[in-house]
Amino acid sequence: MFMKVMITSIIFTLFACSALAGTVNINSANAKQIESSLKGIGLSKAIAIVEYREQNGPFQTVDELANVKGIGKKTVERNRQDIKLSTDD
Repeated sequence: MFMKVMITSIIFTLFACSALAGTVNINSANAKQIESSLKGIGLSKAIAIVEYREQNGPFQTVDELANVKGIGKKTVERNRQDIKLSTDD
């Protein structure tokens, strides 16, 4: 019985952590964090996101991410639920 409870707890914890791992604040994350959190975003695109943010200020909307060279609307839509703009979101 104890073993069953432990296994269930471990599985639940892993599931909960993996669900949270994908969320990233694109206004504060570094390129490596962005790369590891968003689907279809490699290191070069993640660097472009950080450079865009540094040149243009913080992203005001998730859709603005499509202004970054190499990132299209489909990529934005695929990741929309994992993108945060501030700690209040």
